[in-house]
Amino acid sequence: MYSSNLKGFILAVVSSAFIGSSFIIKKKGLRRAGVNGPRASVGGYGYLLEPLWWVGMVTMIVGEISNFVAYIYAPAVLVTPLGALSIIVSAVLAHFLLKEKLQKMGMLGCLLCIVGSTVIVLHAPEEQSINSVEQIWELAIQPAFLLYTASVVAVALVLILYCAPRYGQTNILIYIGICSMIGSLTVMSIKAIGIAIELTLEGINQAKYFQTWVFAMVAITCIITQLNYLNMALDTFNTAIVSPIYYAMFTSFTILASAIMFKVCTVLKGTERDREIRSARHKFVSCFL
Repeated sequence: MYSSNLKGFILAVVSSAFIGSSFIIKKKGLRRAGVNGPRASVGGYGYLLEPLWWVGMVTMIVGEISNFVAYIYAPAVLVTPLGALSIIVSAVLAHFLLKEKLQKMGMLGCLLCIVGSTVIVLHAPEEQSINSVEQIWELAIQPAFLLYTASVVAVALVLILYCAPRYGQTNILIYIGICSMIGSLTVMSIKAIGIAIELTLEGINQAKYFQTWVFAMVAITCIITQLNYLNMALDTFNTAIVSPIYYAMFTSFTILASAIMFKVCTVLKGTERDREIRSARHKFVSCFL
């Protein structure tokens, strides 16, 4: 367990470095694209033709792959908070490359994010061991997690359809809120896909289960939504502000989603254990009747 957590820790740190850098590179790409056409903040997609933006995307993909593998080796409650390091990377690079000054309150906010993440990492509980995609599917369809998923989708739709067109340009929480809530579902799906890949490489084919493909479709949909609204946030607001707020909200929702999913597992295991104890007692008493 310690060795797996260490691998996850190292991969998460590497991921943070790449993801923090990608914010800056993508921001520069968005600025260049905005000179020659509609900006991403108003629905423009000219950045898709900007090479620098794609360099930022590749950098983010490398970071996300490292993050993806980290989730295979370590629990989400350990990996996700380490994203605080990306705040330092993006804040420092934004200062030198984008000339975006981070004010004292912003520095304090970044510091609090890092301190909070350190506390979470030091006290991260041991996550329930998952041995198949079917097992994590059973957790995902429990009433508590289904209620969380339905709530996230409903709130995200309200933000996308009503709030974003009206307040997205002035309220930073709109775009980042969409990314963060949808991102928590992305993490849970990525966790399932990572387990499927790991088991398949070990010789236990998980592609034959429809659940694997459901998780893959959910992950792709969520990732595309995240990227779209993250680009809009970066193109509208200061990177040094977007990065820490996005990190704080994304981490909070991910920990909440993880806690709901795996808390259910613990409760169910306790219930099953209670039933087994009662059954054993019943059989024991029956021997004397």
